[in-house]
Amino acid sequence: MSPHISIKGETVFYLAGFPVTNSFLSSVIVVIVFFFIGRYYYQEIKKSDRSLVFYALHGLFKGMYDMFRSVLQDKIKIFYTLLGGFFFFILMNNWSGLVPGVGSILIKEPHKAVIEELKTDYSPEEGTIVMDEQAEKEETATHNIPLLRGGTADLNTTLALALVSVFLTQFYGFKFLGPKKHLSKYFNFKDPIMIMLGPLEIIQEAARIISFSFRLYGNIFAGEVLLTIVPFLLPSLFSFVVAPMFFMEIFVGGVQALVFVMLSAVFINMAIVEHH
Repeated sequence: MSPHISIKGETVFYLAGFPVTNSFLSSVIVVIVFFFIGRYYYQEIKKSDRSLVFYALHGLFKGMYDMFRSVLQDKIKIFYTLLGGFFFFILMNNWSGLVPGVGSILIKEPHKAVIEELKTDYSPEEGTIVMDEQAEKEETATHNIPLLRGGTADLNTTLALALVSVFLTQFYGFKFLGPKKHLSKYFNFKDPIMIMLGPLEIIQEAARIISFSFRLYGNIFAGEVLLTIVPFLLPSLFSFVVAPMFFMEIFVGGVQALVFVMLSAVFINMAIVEHH
């Protein structure tokens, strides 16, 4: 049986008419886990006798704080919550596809195929289309889909993250500089050079959305596809090949989360600083 690979999230069930995909379900679980980690850290910080897990989390939070401060300087206290939330949400979604059971627990989904091109017999006298046995089997056929899928292995998730990042960059630009100074970065008719560069800046903002979303999606989805098809292509070398690939995907997931958030921090910093 060959592996089933879909470039988009598959619908697991419908909730009040809203299609709930396996990637969305994974993202919800990540948010819940993230909430309990935050609650655990908050409770531990009040204690005098703290666990090793707390110190590991504290070291990670402190390291991220220092890294963002190198970019945002004195504005770090304003943006750390946003950027830290971004980082850990993306990181946990990147790694969620590597958790045992994610992608391997399968459920049945009715296959709603288009029947028009299947073999049919048309009877002009009766004015009806009589589907043959093949069409009837195709209509009721089912295939297996994964119950869970890594959140960032779905382009919808990464596109939403990119839109939020670019939108907040513009929002904080207006907030810190004011509408006039912020818009002068794009529309400045007093400077002949800016007349030409302004439209390019607007195009660049739109390009960031595409770059953010496809870079993150492409890296995570490609890694999950490789881990899925390698056992079928190299079954005899499965244990020797998958283990290094698994650790490589852990590394890639961390790097991609860091790249996404650090670029967001750089762009926010550029937006809130007045150009001279």
